[in-house]
Amino acid sequence: MTTNLAISVGVCGESTLLVGDEHTASRVGSGLIGVLATPVMINVIEAAALACCEALLPEGHQSLGTHLNISHIAATPVGMCIVARATVTHVEGRKISFAIQVHDQRDLIGEGTHERVVVNVAKFDLRVQEKIRLLGDKLV
Repeated sequence: MTTNLAISVGVCGESTLLVGDEHTASRVGSGLIGVLATPVMINVIEAAALACCEALLPEGHQSLGTHLNISHIAATPVGMCIVARATVTHVEGRKISFAIQVHDQRDLIGEGTHERVVVNVAKFDLRVQEKIRLLGDKLV
């Protein structure tokens, strides 16, 4: 794969979520309070990054999340909508870096950075299948 991606600094993507009971910390096992769970916020962040770059990748390629540095700074109750926005800040080889902001209908609730790496799906799958083959009966 060429390392010259057709993704420019400044490209943005967004993802939204209406927070339901199934998205709360108490339901996903990341706390006891019925507010938006951090792992769910992270999922929305990754969806925003995907919305930003996946359509611009070469055929047979996709990006995989490799690094998150995120602060979850305000609680969001059930019934509020959140919007995550990913903005490309740097592209180097196969690595894409993003600035992240997440807002609910009232506050900035999360921010930070995210990195993804572009892979050839067929080659990546071959490596995964080899890993499975090497483990054999040891898989749980």
